Amino acid sequence: MKTLYLDVCVLCRPFDDQNQLRIRLETDAVFLILRRIETGLYRAVVSPAHVKEVEAIKETSERLEMERLLSRLSKSCEYDLSQARHRAEALIGSGFGIADAAHVAFAEQVASYFITCDDKLLRRCAHAELPIYAMSPLEFIAQEEP
Repeated sequence: MKTLYLDVCVLCRPFDDQNQLRIRLETDAVFLILRRIETGLYRAVVSPAHVKEVEAIKETSERLEMERLLSRLSKSCEYDLSQARHRAEALIGSGFGIADAAHVAFAEQVASYFITCDDKLLRRCAHAELPIYAMSPLEFIAQEEP
Protein backbone atom coordinates (compact mmCIF):
# COMPACT_ATOMS: atom_id res chain seq x y z
CA MET A 1 0.00 0.00 0.00
CA LYS A 2 1.35 3.41 -0.96
CA THR A 3 1.72 5.92 1.85
CA LEU A 4 0.89 9.48 0.88
CA TYR A 5 1.70 12.76 2.56
CA LEU A 6 -0.75 15.35 1.23
CA ASP A 7 0.36 18.95 1.62
CA VAL A 8 -2.26 21.25 3.17
CA CYS A 9 -2.64 23.13 -0.11
CA VAL A 10 -3.80 19.84 -1.64
CA LEU A 11 -6.36 19.29 1.11
CA CYS A 12 -7.60 22.87 0.72
CA ARG A 13 -7.82 22.71 -3.10
CA PRO A 14 -11.63 22.25 -3.10
CA PHE A 15 -11.94 25.67 -1.39
CA ASP A 16 -10.06 27.45 -4.21
CA ASP A 17 -11.68 29.17 -7.22
CA GLN A 18 -13.10 26.26 -9.22
CA ASN A 19 -13.59 28.46 -12.30
CA GLN A 20 -9.90 28.07 -13.13
CA LEU A 21 -9.33 24.92 -15.18
CA ARG A 22 -6.12 23.82 -13.46
CA ILE A 23 -7.67 24.22 -10.02
CA ARG A 24 -10.77 22.28 -11.06
CA LEU A 25 -8.66 19.43 -12.48
CA GLU A 26 -6.49 19.33 -9.36
CA THR A 27 -9.62 19.32 -7.19
CA ASP A 28 -10.96 16.32 -9.11
CA ALA A 29 -7.61 14.57 -8.64
CA VAL A 30 -7.68 15.33 -4.91
CA PHE A 31 -11.17 13.86 -4.61
CA LEU A 32 -10.00 10.70 -6.43
CA ILE A 33 -7.04 10.39 -4.07
CA LEU A 34 -9.22 10.91 -0.99
CA ARG A 35 -11.73 8.34 -2.21
CA ARG A 36 -8.92 5.82 -2.71
CA ILE A 37 -7.61 6.54 0.77
CA GLU A 38 -11.08 5.93 2.21
CA THR A 39 -11.37 2.61 0.34
CA GLY A 40 -7.96 1.51 1.64
CA LEU A 41 -6.06 1.61 -1.64
CA TYR A 42 -3.66 4.24 -0.23
CA ARG A 43 -2.70 5.30 3.26
CA ALA A 44 -2.45 8.98 4.19
CA VAL A 45 -0.42 10.31 7.09
CA VAL A 46 -0.91 13.45 9.12
CA SER A 47 1.93 15.28 10.87
CA PRO A 48 2.18 17.99 13.50
CA ALA A 49 2.89 20.39 10.59
CA HIS A 50 -0.58 19.66 9.19
CA VAL A 51 -2.24 20.40 12.51
CA LYS A 52 -0.34 23.66 12.99
CA GLU A 53 -1.03 24.90 9.46
CA VAL A 54 -4.73 24.01 9.60
CA GLU A 55 -5.09 25.76 12.97
CA ALA A 56 -3.91 28.96 11.26
CA ILE A 57 -6.68 28.95 8.61
CA LYS A 58 -8.70 32.10 9.21
CA GLU A 59 -11.91 31.05 7.44
CA THR A 60 -13.81 29.18 10.18
CA SER A 61 -15.80 26.82 7.94
CA GLU A 62 -12.71 25.87 5.95
CA ARG A 63 -10.65 25.33 9.11
CA LEU A 64 -13.35 23.13 10.67
CA GLU A 65 -13.70 21.08 7.49
CA MET A 66 -9.92 20.62 7.33
CA GLU A 67 -9.82 19.58 11.00
CA ARG A 68 -12.51 16.95 10.30
CA LEU A 69 -10.60 15.75 7.26
CA LEU A 70 -7.34 15.48 9.21
CA SER A 71 -9.05 13.44 11.91
CA ARG A 72 -10.50 11.09 9.25
CA LEU A 73 -7.12 10.74 7.52
CA SER A 74 -5.08 10.50 10.67
CA LYS A 75 -3.29 7.19 10.99
CA SER A 76 -1.08 6.45 13.93
CA CYS A 77 2.39 7.41 12.85
CA GLU A 78 5.56 7.68 14.82
CA TYR A 79 7.68 10.71 14.01
CA ASP A 80 11.09 11.50 15.38
CA LEU A 81 10.57 15.20 16.14
CA SER A 82 14.27 15.84 16.66
CA GLN A 83 15.13 14.25 13.33
CA ALA A 84 12.33 16.20 11.61
CA ARG A 85 13.57 19.47 13.11
CA HIS A 86 17.15 18.77 12.04
CA ARG A 87 16.09 17.84 8.50
CA ALA A 88 13.77 20.86 8.24
CA GLU A 89 16.64 23.14 9.24
CA ALA A 90 18.78 21.63 6.47
CA LEU A 91 15.98 22.12 3.95
CA ILE A 92 15.51 25.73 5.06
CA GLY A 93 19.22 26.22 4.54
CA SER A 94 18.81 25.05 0.96
CA GLY A 95 16.00 27.52 0.22
CA PHE A 96 12.79 25.86 1.42
CA GLY A 97 10.26 27.94 3.37
CA ILE A 98 9.73 27.01 7.01
CA ALA A 99 6.33 25.32 6.62
CA ASP A 100 7.36 23.56 3.40
CA ALA A 101 10.55 22.29 5.04
CA ALA A 102 8.58 20.94 8.00
CA HIS A 103 6.12 19.10 5.74
CA VAL A 104 8.89 17.58 3.62
CA ALA A 105 10.89 16.58 6.70
CA PHE A 106 7.90 14.75 8.18
CA ALA A 107 6.97 13.22 4.81
CA GLU A 108 10.47 11.79 4.36
CA GLN A 109 10.11 9.85 7.61
CA VAL A 110 6.90 7.97 6.85
CA ALA A 111 5.67 8.39 3.28
CA SER A 112 6.69 7.32 -0.18
CA TYR A 113 4.88 10.22 -1.91
CA PHE A 114 4.72 13.92 -1.08
CA ILE A 115 1.83 15.48 -2.99
CA THR A 116 1.50 19.26 -3.35
CA CYS A 117 -0.14 21.80 -5.67
CA ASP A 118 2.71 24.27 -5.13
CA ASP A 119 4.80 24.44 -8.34
CA LYS A 120 7.62 26.35 -6.65
CA LEU A 121 7.82 23.72 -3.91
CA LEU A 122 7.82 20.92 -6.50
CA ARG A 123 10.78 22.56 -8.26
CA ARG A 124 12.63 22.86 -4.95
CA CYS A 125 11.92 19.21 -4.20
CA ALA A 126 13.23 18.17 -7.62
CA HIS A 127 16.48 20.06 -7.05
CA ALA A 128 16.85 18.69 -3.51
CA GLU A 129 16.80 15.07 -4.74
CA LEU A 130 14.53 13.88 -1.95
CA PRO A 131 14.32 10.20 -0.95
CA ILE A 132 10.56 10.30 -1.72
CA TYR A 133 8.54 11.12 -4.81
CA ALA A 134 7.24 14.70 -4.94
CA MET A 135 4.44 15.42 -7.40
CA SER A 136 1.18 17.22 -8.01
CA PRO A 137 -2.17 15.49 -7.50
CA LEU A 138 -2.63 15.39 -11.29
CA GLU A 139 0.78 13.76 -11.82
CA PHE A 140 0.06 11.21 -9.12
CA ILE A 141 -3.34 10.24 -10.54
CA ALA A 142 -1.96 10.12 -14.09
CA GLN A 143 0.79 7.72 -13.00
CA GLU A 144 -1.73 5.54 -11.14
CA GLU A 145 -4.16 5.15 -14.03
CA PRO A 146 -3.41 2.32 -16.46
